[in-house]
Amino acid sequence: MTQITEREKRYLEKAISLSRTGMRSGKGGPFGCIIVKGDEIVGEGVNQVTSSNDPTAHAEVVAIRMACEKLGTYQLTDCEIYTSCEPCPMCLGAIYWARPARVIYANTRSEAAAIEFDDDFIYRELAAAISERKIPFLHIPHPDAVAVFEEWKNWEGKIKY
Repeated sequence: MTQITEREKRYLEKAISLSRTGMRSGKGGPFGCIIVKGDEIVGEGVNQVTSSNDPTAHAEVVAIRMACEKLGTYQLTDCEIYTSCEPCPMCLGAIYWARPARVIYANTRSEAAAIEFDDDFIYRELAAAISERKIPFLHIPHPDAVAVFEEWKNWEGKIKY
């Protein structure tokens, strides 16, 4: 087991407490997350999938949105994410786009699967050839779509991310 500092323990326990609070309040599943910059919590979230009818309202995504809004940035390079559970594939993608310094989590994805939050299907779908995915993905090339990409490529006002 990895050694944890008192600071890390305190923040991880805050994320776990949020997971319990969110679950008990009926907002969604038992997941909580905080984002810390220095010694300040700049974002926090609980799973709100069922209460908001938003399949993307996972604790990590909610916390990332809050932190980015508070900090006025789309990247969290100087931040740490503390989450009650190993992030799902969607949250993992959001975390990589946000570029935090690190992620600390409590429960594992196999522990989540044991309570019927099984992301293995999505991990398998990500690795599958597009033609083998359970949800059909149809590639329909279009010259207007290519033109928009060309315009972006040459646009001097773009902000790269």
